[in-house]
Amino acid sequence: MINVVADVEVSGGHWIGGERVASAATFDDVSPIDEAVIARISRGGATEAHAAVSAAAASSPAWASTPPTERARLLHRVADIVEDRLERLAIVETIDNGALLRSHLRGVMPRVAHNFRFFADYLVNDLHHPDFETRGHHNHVSWDPSGVAVLITPWNAPLMLATWKVAPALAAGCTVVLKPAEWTPLTASLLADITKDAGIPDGVFNVVQGLGEEVGDALTGDPRVSRISFTGSVPTARLIARSAAANLTPCSFELGGKSPFIVFADADMDSAVANAVEQYDNAGQVCLAGVRLLVEDAVLDEFVERFLARAAAVRQGDPRDLATDVGPQISREHFERVDGFVRRAVTAGAEALLGGGPNEQLGGLYYRPTLLAGAAPGAEILTDEVFGPVLTVQSFSTEDEAIAMANGTEFGLAGVLFTGDRARAERVSAQLVAGTMWVNCFFVRDLRAPFGGSRHSGVGREGGTWSFDFYCDVKNTCTNVDRWTT
Repeated sequence: MINVVADVEVSGGHWIGGERVASAATFDDVSPIDEAVIARISRGGATEAHAAVSAAAASSPAWASTPPTERARLLHRVADIVEDRLERLAIVETIDNGALLRSHLRGVMPRVAHNFRFFADYLVNDLHHPDFETRGHHNHVSWDPSGVAVLITPWNAPLMLATWKVAPALAAGCTVVLKPAEWTPLTASLLADITKDAGIPDGVFNVVQGLGEEVGDALTGDPRVSRISFTGSVPTARLIARSAAANLTPCSFELGGKSPFIVFADADMDSAVANAVEQYDNAGQVCLAGVRLLVEDAVLDEFVERFLARAAAVRQGDPRDLATDVGPQISREHFERVDGFVRRAVTAGAEALLGGGPNEQLGGLYYRPTLLAGAAPGAEILTDEVFGPVLTVQSFSTEDEAIAMANGTEFGLAGVLFTGDRARAERVSAQLVAGTMWVNCFFVRDLRAPFGGSRHSGVGREGGTWSFDFYCDVKNTCTNVDRWTT
C-alpha cells in the first residue's frame, strides 16, 4: 500500500519485524491544509499490536547486548539519512499536520537528526556515575536495557516528538514499538524506511498504525512491554495508566499545559511582546505555550497595544508558503473544539481584542489568532487547555498575586517570566509549579535538561540521564574488594 505525497512515496502499512504488514481495514489520512485525503493507512488492532511486541521482544536480547559504540554508530547513521532526506520529510510532514514548511526545513527536521546524534553521543561519552566507596566496599552504577518500549506520540510535531523518545530508547538498548497519532501517520512510516536503510536490525524498531482506541490497549496492556512513554491528553494518560497497572509497567507521561506568561513592569517590553506573539506558533498547537498572559497593571495598556500591533502583522495561510506565520488547525474535530472554547468564553463575558473566530477569507481549518480579555477568575478559558491560537490577558498588581494566578490551574508544564530584576526572577521561578521555566526567553530547549510536567501535566522526566534512567533498569553493584583470590 504505497501513497504518493508531494512526489514522495510513503507506505501505508505497518512496520513489523523488518517487513511491511498490511491490515484488512484502513483509514483515511486527511491534510489539514485543505481537508483532502492524502493517504490510506492500515488500521491496526490487537493482532498487529501483538505481532509488533513479539518482534520487539524477539530482537531485544541481541540489541541489548550490542555494544554501546555500535548502537551509537547506527543512530548516527539514522541521523545521516534524516539529513539526506530532510526536504522530503519536511514537505510530507507539512502536508500531513499543517505546520509551517519553513519551520520544518529550518528547525524541526534538523532537530530530528540532532535527537539521534545527541543520545548516541550521550550514551558513549556522558552516561556514567562516579564510583564510590562504602566502608571499604566499591560501588558501581550501571544502566541495563529494560526490554520492549512502547512509545505513543502526538500529532502536533510528529517526527520531532517521536524521535525525542525513539532515540533515547534505542540508545538505551530497548527495542521499540512506535504508535504514531492517527491524524499524522506519515513521517513515522518514513522513519521506518530510514532505520532499515541505516542498518538497524529487524525487529528493533517497529511501527503500528491505527486508532488509539483500537490498538492502544493491546500495546499498553501487553505483559512483555517494559516501558511506556506517552505524550498527549490527560484522559488518554489515565486509560494508559490503568492498562499498564496490571503489569506494573513504568510509564512516562508528558501531558497538557495551560502555562502562564508573566510580564512585570520592569521587563524589556520589546522582547516580552515579541515572545508573547510567538505563542501563536504552530497555530497554537504547542503544549508548552504560555497562553495566559499575566501583565502587571502599570504596563497593561502599553503591552496590549504593542501586542495587537505586532500580531496584526502575523500572516495566516498555506503552511507550504515560506512567508506564512500561522497555518491551520489539525482537524475539523479539533477546529470545532477550539471554536467552542472561544464562543463559550465570549458568551460568558470575555472580549475578543483580536480574532475570535474562524478565518472566513481562508475558510477550512484556519482559525484566527485570538486574544481574549475580561474573563472571570476561574473561567474555563483560563483553566482548561484549548490547544489552539487562543491567548488570554489578565492583569496583576503584586508579585504574590502574579504567582497565585500563575499557579491557579491543575497544570504545571511550563512557565514564562519577563522581568529586569534578577532577584525577582529567582523568587518567582522558585514558587511557580512548572517542569520548565523560561526567564526572559522562550522555547530554548537543551536535550541535557530534564523535561516533563508537574500536577496533571505529566509523570516523570526525560532528557539526558533522565531518559536513560527511564528506559533502563539502573543497577548498583557493591563489591567487597578484600575478598578477591585472583
